[in-house]
Amino acid sequence: MAIAHIVVLTAALMTLLCLPCVVAAVVCADERVTRLRTRTGRREIRALRRLDRVLRADAPVPPLAVHDSPSIEQIAYDLRRLDHQRRTGPTQQSEKWLAAVQSAYDERLCLACRCLGLPEHLRPLEGMDRDLERLRVEHELQAAGLALR
Repeated sequence: MAIAHIVVLTAALMTLLCLPCVVAAVVCADERVTRLRTRTGRREIRALRRLDRVLRADAPVPPLAVHDSPSIEQIAYDLRRLDHQRRTGPTQQSEKWLAAVQSAYDERLCLACRCLGLPEHLRPLEGMDRDLERLRVEHELQAAGLALR
């Protein structure tokens, strides 16, 4: 009698465990057969196999490009710091200090424009033209989302 109970319990347990797998196989089988029969299904399968071959290839990954330029966050910080130095501090008393800070500020403006892909023409200009170009570049950078002040 005990063997009969073990056989019945084993059969019931196997049915409970295997029934969801059988139902899933039956439900998905018609979809799989339909997809294989259609032309687009065959095209999709070829494309997926081609993608698998490409991804399986052991092609070496090229090294990441190393940029010597600082990040845009660092440039923005430098611009704010230099702008503050331009407007206050020892630059008000020393012409040389003001020229050095102004030159560093212009270099950082050029670097920020290069990073964001904005046009600038600060280097060839001098005097009032350079001041006007600096204002234009500052406005362009602020319009691009860079907080300068």
